[in-house]
Amino acid sequence: MSQVPNINKENLPLHIAIIMDGNGRWAKEKGKLRIFGHQNGVKAVRDTVESAAEIGIKHLTLYAFSTENWNRPKFEVNALMELLVSTINKETKTLMENNIRLNAIGDLEQLPSSCLRELKEAIDKTKDNTRMTLHLALSYSSKWEITQAVKKIAEEVKEGKLDLATINDSTLDQYLTTAGIPDPELLIRTSGEHRISNFLLWQIAYSEFYFTDKLWPDFRKEDLYDAIIDYQSRERRFGKTSEQVKA
Repeated sequence: MSQVPNINKENLPLHIAIIMDGNGRWAKEKGKLRIFGHQNGVKAVRDTVESAAEIGIKHLTLYAFSTENWNRPKFEVNALMELLVSTINKETKTLMENNIRLNAIGDLEQLPSSCLRELKEAIDKTKDNTRMTLHLALSYSSKWEITQAVKKIAEEVKEGKLDLATINDSTLDQYLTTAGIPDPELLIRTSGEHRISNFLLWQIAYSEFYFTDKLWPDFRKEDLYDAIIDYQSRERRFGKTSEQVKA
C-alpha cells in the first residue's frame, strides 16, 4: 500500500538532498562489475526524481560524483562519465515532460568536454521549467566549495570590494555554488553508511538526517515517501526549546 496518503502535503521539505550510495556493493552481490551497479542506479534516479516532483518537492539535490571520485580506477571513472553523458541525453526529454529544471553544482570544468557540453545543453533546454529543480552535484566536495568561496571573499576584501567587518553567514552563502538554493531540510543516505562524505557541510547545519540500508539501485518512490514521513514526525527546534517551538 502506498504511503502517499500518510504524507502531510502542508509540511513537505522544500529541499531534499540524497547521497546515492551502494551501487558498487549492489553489483558485487550479483557478481557483476561496479559499473553494472551504476547503470542500474539510473533507474533509482529516474523513479526518485519523478516521485519527488509528483509529491511537491521543489528542490532535489543528488550527489552524483565527488571530487574524491576522480581517484577511482580510470576504467570506472571513464565508464561513469560515459554513463553520465548518455543518461543526460536520454533523460532531458523526461525532464521537459515533467516540467523539471536541471542545475549542476561543483567543479564542472573538470568534467570531460563531451560531458560538460551535454550538461550545459540540458541545463539550457530546461531553464524555464518550474515544477521542481534537480541539482546534480558533479565533481563536487564541500571542502572544495568552501575553500573556493573563502578565496573569492579574500580577493574581494583585498580589492576593497568587500568590507571585512560586514562578513557574516549570509556573505558566505552568496559565494557557494549553492547560492540562491534553499538549504536542505532533509538529507537521505542509502546503503547503511552513516557519514556525510564531504557533502553540503555548510548547508546541512540544521538538516534532518535519514539513513536507510537500501542500496541505491533498490531505492524507489516508497522509500522516498518513508523518509519524508519520518522527517514529518520530528520536531525541528533550531536551537530553541520544545516549549518555545510549540508556543
